Amino acid sequence: MSIKFAARPIVAFVFASFLSFLCAAQQTPPANPAPSTPQTEPSAKPAASGQDAQSPALKQTPSDNDKDGQSTSGQGKNAGTSNDRLFLALPNFLTLENAGKVPPLTTAQKFKVVARGSFDKIEFPWYGILSGISQAENSEPGYGQGWEGYGKRYASAFADGTIENFMVGAVMPSILHQDPRFFQTSEGGFAHRAGYAVSRIFVTRTDSGHSQFNYSEIIGSALSAAISTNTYHPRSFITTRYDPTTNGLTYVYNASSRTLPNTLSVWGTQLAYDTITIVIKEFWPDVHRKMNHKHSADSNQAGNSNP
Repeated sequence: MSIKFAARPIVAFVFASFLSFLCAAQQTPPANPAPSTPQTEPSAKPAASGQDAQSPALKQTPSDNDKDGQSTSGQGKNAGTSNDRLFLALPNFLTLENAGKVPPLTTAQKFKVVARGSFDKIEFPWYGILSGISQAENSEPGYGQGWEGYGKRYASAFADGTIENFMVGAVMPSILHQDPRFFQTSEGGFAHRAGYAVSRIFVTRTDSGHSQFNYSEIIGSALSAAISTNTYHPRSFITTRYDPTTNGLTYVYNASSRTLPNTLSVWGTQLAYDTITIVIKEFWPDVHRKMNHKHSADSNQAGNSNP
């Protein structure tokens, strides 16, 4: 699962770009703030407490459900999910903003939304880029070089990401009856919100709305690391190379990727990657609104300048 390590430069760049927007965006008020008087919806189920640090009075409003063709807090193609995309590209279907009272996802819905994100069209070029970086670094030499090596790295990267997505977002949440969604909050300053986001790696909510240790994330990512690292990643192998000093061949031992230390390293990298991603998810709605506001202001200025 070396693709996680190949992804680090890209993740660092995206995170740095995100922080550059954040200074201007963190003071942006959330869209459609909660009404001062709670409203009662006969069809709504009781509000769940725990992972979402939202007030029970927060409700979804029609304007939340579709902003520029994207849903950041309302119903996606599956009820209780969103149509949002991080940086307008990467699937962010399990994040809800100002969610208020939402029903738990069924097992079928958990698997459906994870499949929708895992096989989204943007994932194919995304893994292609990461595989190219991995090949350039010659990570896991057992895959070799050339198109054959690239194909193996691409298949491995896609399988790594897909297995983790399903284990963390569908399989374990279904078995343990935990909610795989991230409920973004707009309350508090940067430190409070960042701390809340980081804590979601270890704390989640159950389908019944109670706070619980996030077994789905911790155990699910460990299982995915163990499955992928110890099944289709390269075994140890021996290669030969010409040694001009001895005018003969030298045998070179290449270590296996299927080791416990490597599995633990991959597991830790997955948790770190997921933590960064959740922090980005927490602040992305602010950045998105800031971008939309700037675009609208530029459009108005351009329109006013025309004779």
